[in-house]
Amino acid sequence: MKIAIGGDHAGFEYKSELLEYLKSEGHELKDFGPYSSDSVDYPDFAHPLSEAVQNNIFELGILICGSGNGVAMTANKHEGIRAALCWQVELAELARSHNNANIICIPSRFVGLDLAKEMAAAFVKTPFEGGRHDRRVTKINC
Repeated sequence: MKIAIGGDHAGFEYKSELLEYLKSEGHELKDFGPYSSDSVDYPDFAHPLSEAVQNNIFELGILICGSGNGVAMTANKHEGIRAALCWQVELAELARSHNNANIICIPSRFVGLDLAKEMAAAFVKTPFEGGRHDRRVTKINC
């Protein structure tokens, strides 16, 4: 699967670990930055990643920042993006299966690295159920 990954300085360490983990699982990834833990502005990375997912260059995206909120708010400004803030594996699964989320937002200051890996893996492998959920998802865009 083609996956875009990015975030901000608070998510840099997790992003680096998730890149390696998901590559080892056979996924093709593009790192949208940042490329160090120096302080940055998350919209500078969340917007390009979201555009790439919006334009179907990547199937899914992963954004990581301290709370997950900033990257989720930024990503959700893009039409067709359904970015879900997740802090449990079940939420990552439901975001995909019920909401057809195409970007997971992970709060690095509130979940451990192992849990972040589990959530990313669940997000990537969980299919959208469609059916009654499809009707609801089609009503999300303004």
